[in-house]
Amino acid sequence: MYTIAIHGGAGVINRNSLNAEEEKLYLEGLEESLNIGYKLLEAGKNALDAVEAAVISLEDNLMFNAGKGSVFNSDGIHEMEASIMWGKNLDAGAVSGIRNVKNPIQLARAAMEKSPHLFLNSSGAELFAKELDFPFEDDSYFFTTKRYDQLLEAKKDSRVQLDHFADNFGTVGAVALDSFGNLASANSTGGLTNKSYGRIGDSPLIGSGTYANNNTCAVSCTGDGEFFIRGVVAYDISCLVEYKNMSLADACNLVIKEKMVKLGGEGGVIAVDKSGNVALVFNSGGMYRGFKKHDGTSEIAIF
Repeated sequence: MYTIAIHGGAGVINRNSLNAEEEKLYLEGLEESLNIGYKLLEAGKNALDAVEAAVISLEDNLMFNAGKGSVFNSDGIHEMEASIMWGKNLDAGAVSGIRNVKNPIQLARAAMEKSPHLFLNSSGAELFAKELDFPFEDDSYFFTTKRYDQLLEAKKDSRVQLDHFADNFGTVGAVALDSFGNLASANSTGGLTNKSYGRIGDSPLIGSGTYANNNTCAVSCTGDGEFFIRGVVAYDISCLVEYKNMSLADACNLVIKEKMVKLGGEGGVIAVDKSGNVALVFNSGGMYRGFKKHDGTSEIAIF
């Protein structure tokens, strides 16, 4: 039994915000990511490998706000974040404030497996990446006219935005259950357009944006990071499953559609539990999402 789910962000999105070609590109990107992760699970690889590979695919796709498609901060540069967690032993790795690293999720996994520290930041994280000979890219690799135009629009209005006013929404992530009963979760993001002061969101924060525990579930979050941090959303869902004996769907719905709404937070989660049940829950207009299970059932959707 094995299952994988992915997301490419959530936000104020409706059918009028995407043209047919853009919708096609998003759906193709989600499908490619989902199939890459699923084929690893199908081949007997573990959940950690699957979520990392699925997220790398999304980081390499300029349609999504992570890696190559990352948004600009207020200084006109890209500062990226990522995290990964292994439900088998609660090990985790995270990076934030990094520049020019081609695939931040790989660096997050390296922090978990090859560093004495769990969370690495900024120039220190970049030095660690260089010591491991990880691939770096010039600023031009991360530049897109669409992202730059979003920055100019945000600066004009003195606004920090989650891409809600554009056509790409926040974060990418993946969760998986492998055939050995192990759960894993991963997140990666370029953060907020026009963010300043070294802002860090929920994506690299274990328990807020990312969580995995073999006894309960794996969760990846996307949306208004400040609210997801305050709600410790990923861990809250796991706790409801563990201590309240709630189903995965009920736990996700309670946290996202009730608790987060009361806080004022918008976004969603993807989650898979130890039995292979999947929940894709959001309180926003849409969420780029998909899942695929060993029995052949699958879904890819936006709205």
